[in-house]
This record gives sequence, structure tokens and C-alpha cells, in this order.
Amino acid sequence: MSIRQSSIPARASYAPSQSSQGANSAAMAKLLEKKKEYDAVAALEKASTLYLQRIEALGEDCEIMAKAGEVHGQVLEQWPRMFQILSLFLASREKQDDDDASEGQRLVRLPIDELQQQTSEQS
Repeated sequence: MSIRQSSIPARASYAPSQSSQGANSAAMAKLLEKKKEYDAVAALEKASTLYLQRIEALGEDCEIMAKAGEVHGQVLEQWPRMFQILSLFLASREKQDDDDASEGQRLVRLPIDELQQQTSEQS
């Protein structure tokens, strides 16, 4: 009998060898480095999102203040017209007082019904 050689190629051993342990520790170191990079990018993304939210809120506040400024300007724009109307009213009132004074008569409305009712209640 002759001994035949195995036709199956030599298999790798499952027992850890020194070369595989070195490769394994290098892979773990690289994995930890990549994890740190990922954590840093995730923290940067979170900080960027918070910063964006703050900037958007500031933008909204600025828009509100701009609209309030427009309204304030519109109100201030009306004041000269208001003073003009007031001066016209006062001038017409003075003219009416002058007319009433020149005639010497002024009509006064007395609430007679109410006066009579009050006097009857007091009696």
C-alpha cells in the first residue's frame, strides 16, 4: 500500500498566531480611531443643528422687529395729519364760539324729564 497525498489544500489554523494577533490589534486600533472620528462628526452635526436653530430664531425675531418698525413708522406718519385735523377742529370751534358770542344767544338743552323725576323721588 502506498500513502496518497491529500488532495485538500492545507487549511489555515484556527488557533491565534502572533501575526493574526498583531493584525487584530491593528484592526481594533483603526476601528477605535474611526469610532472617535464618527463621534466627533456626530457631535459637530448636533452642534451645527443647534446653531442653525438659533440663527433661524434670530431671523424670525428680526422679521418681527422689522414689521413692528414698519407699523411704528406708519403711525408716526399719521401724526402730522392728526395735528392738522385737530387744528382745523379747534379753529372751527373758536369760530363757532365767536359766532355765539356775537349773537349773545346760546341754546342749552335741559333734561326736564329727569329733573322732574329726581324731585318727585326726593319728595
